[in-house]
Amino acid sequence: MRRVLLCATVCGAMLWVAACSRESAGSSNASPQAPSGFANVDGARLLAANDPANAGQWMTHGRDYAEQRFSPLTRINTENVRDLGLAWFADFDTRRGQESTPIVVDGTIYVTTAWSKIYAFDAKTGRQLWKFDPKVPGEWAVNACCDVVNRGVAAWNGKVYLGTIDGRLIAVDAATGKPVWDIYTIDRDKPYAITGAPRVVKGLVIIGNGGAEFATRGYVSAYDAETGKLVWRWYTVPGNPSEPFENPQMEMAAKTWGGQWWKQGGGGNAWDGITYDPKTDLLFVGTGNGGPWPAEVRDPGGKGDHLFLSSIVALKPETGEYVWHYQEVQRDSWDYTAVQQITVADLTIDGKERHVIMQAPKNGYFYVLDAATGELISAKPFVPLNWSTGIDMKTGRPIMNPAARYDVTGKGFIAVPHYGGAHSWHPMSYSPQTGLVYIPTMEVSYPFVLAHEDDNPMGQKLSISFAGSAAMLRDPKALRVNKAYLLAWDPVNQKEVWRVQLDGGRSGGTLATAGGLVFSGNSQKNEFVAYRADNGERLWSHSAQTGVLAGPVTYEIDGEQYVAVVAGWRQTGNYWAPNYSRLLVYKLGGTATLPDPVPVPEPVLNPPPAFGTPEVIAHGEEVYGRFCSTCHGNDGLSRGMFPDLRYAAAINTAEAFKAIVLDGALTQNGMVSFASALKPEDVEAIRAYLVGRAIEAKNAPARAAGAPAPASPPRTHSD
Repeated sequence: MRRVLLCATVCGAMLWVAACSRESAGSSNASPQAPSGFANVDGARLLAANDPANAGQWMTHGRDYAEQRFSPLTRINTENVRDLGLAWFADFDTRRGQESTPIVVDGTIYVTTAWSKIYAFDAKTGRQLWKFDPKVPGEWAVNACCDVVNRGVAAWNGKVYLGTIDGRLIAVDAATGKPVWDIYTIDRDKPYAITGAPRVVKGLVIIGNGGAEFATRGYVSAYDAETGKLVWRWYTVPGNPSEPFENPQMEMAAKTWGGQWWKQGGGGNAWDGITYDPKTDLLFVGTGNGGPWPAEVRDPGGKGDHLFLSSIVALKPETGEYVWHYQEVQRDSWDYTAVQQITVADLTIDGKERHVIMQAPKNGYFYVLDAATGELISAKPFVPLNWSTGIDMKTGRPIMNPAARYDVTGKGFIAVPHYGGAHSWHPMSYSPQTGLVYIPTMEVSYPFVLAHEDDNPMGQKLSISFAGSAAMLRDPKALRVNKAYLLAWDPVNQKEVWRVQLDGGRSGGTLATAGGLVFSGNSQKNEFVAYRADNGERLWSHSAQTGVLAGPVTYEIDGEQYVAVVAGWRQTGNYWAPNYSRLLVYKLGGTATLPDPVPVPEPVLNPPPAFGTPEVIAHGEEVYGRFCSTCHGNDGLSRGMFPDLRYAAAINTAEAFKAIVLDGALTQNGMVSFASALKPEDVEAIRAYLVGRAIEAKNAPARAAGAPAPASPPRTHSD
């Protein structure tokens, strides 16, 4: 078995910012003068998260430090869950995607929405206490790979902490919603974004960022929770080797890269999974994919592994000192990030108690690692996959399928999983009662086709050909897989126990409880569901009128248990209809009801006559793929959160289309001007392509009827 370790004997030299004078950062686990009533959270209380006094709270992103998303509450259980009803709900003021996990402390619930807003509610009655809007500029949306989403706040010592889509970290007074401090964690001249939830460990707020697809260099940072002062920063990939390395690991990592990768950023952004383990006193950070995607573009002719892409890295939380790493995918070329949730648990393996971390990342393997050393204990596919044939347990490396290296062969490859992964940001949970992990799972194919150059001056720089991918999909014999399910996985025996199939939709994040239940939403039937944790039997459901993909939580007030989840997603369908973004809160005997859905007419295809030569239309398809498809779909079809441009009235005239694409008429909504990237003839070519797609759909009633459905899988990771 492979153990990837470096002796962590160097301390101060390893840090970008020395952490030698940190008395004010709270080096102990207790917070000074923790207030009562609002966000009364410190390390001691989090360590006691399972004690009776704290069992009814949800004080951190995964409920406790282990990020198991398992609650010891039992008042709602398999015998009475059928009596669960809506207690209250609260509507949000944004119709974009919603991914937040609520935080609940002493009767107050804190939740974020798209555009990085925070709401605070009385968790029993639903009365809004305050709202905070960081006023993210609409034009920053172009720097977000996958919508302006946010996954939640952290609570500590009377404050809640928010990472914003435009790269800020903000401390807000938990009682009033007033900002305490507001700092940029990024270089504002570079297209970073923050979508993930902060964690607070030993008085330090830990935050990463996204942007691997935008020519950025990833890193994770720690800030003093009281002052906002930067204490340490650890980069996930090396920078320009002609400049001093920030620490020995960057010097080591640079030897695994070639070419001039630093000019393209490198990627590796830590945009989601961050877990602290008190038992080992280690901070586990998941790192992201390479940027651009094909390794051959980052490093032509290279053979190195490209550290620390697609890795789990263990750091000392107080200093950022490196301890160990495990790389899941060497020379990543498929957007196979390792940023997915990292869960700590004690498992009995081969008759021996092991303290482990578990991860179900994008690449489709379920990993169990020794938490203290990073030793690979086991790794098995939890979905069918074709990019690899297994894991070499002597080296810990995947055994590559040579055909999967589309960046080397120059031939397209239809990979499973696709770039959205077998599991993405949607939280999984682990039940110590059943010994099972509950994973929102996808089994989707996608054709990767190399494009050597990508001179995109704004937006994503992927260096893959969307037109080439579309051409592969036109082959009737091409591999096409698009499945999703909620999967119960045995991490000790590495095998499936049960699944709930959700073809045509996606599974939401999961919550496991000591009441023998697993809660999860979906976008198949826009519902929130409770299942038996041992066998997957469906016991209860509620129509949410919208997709429910965020992670649920449960809490207790005055002896009454509640279950809360954020809803608001429209994977496919009519963009012009509301997506009903809300916080939904349930209890036994709840009698609240949602308003009736608003009647919305189905969109009508009414394109102008076709125009443009085949060459112009082909150019429009290529340019559309590079600049527009991230939001509007890979072949002109929307994923629902953005307009399906075949139906857009703007394609009827060159003037209207230009006003939006070049003149920035909708900048406030996040649709910025592309004048720095596109010429007028490019825009008109895109319009010609879209008109052709609209005419094609209109002439195929079976395909165009009802809610439009994407011909290629939706992008469901959010960095």
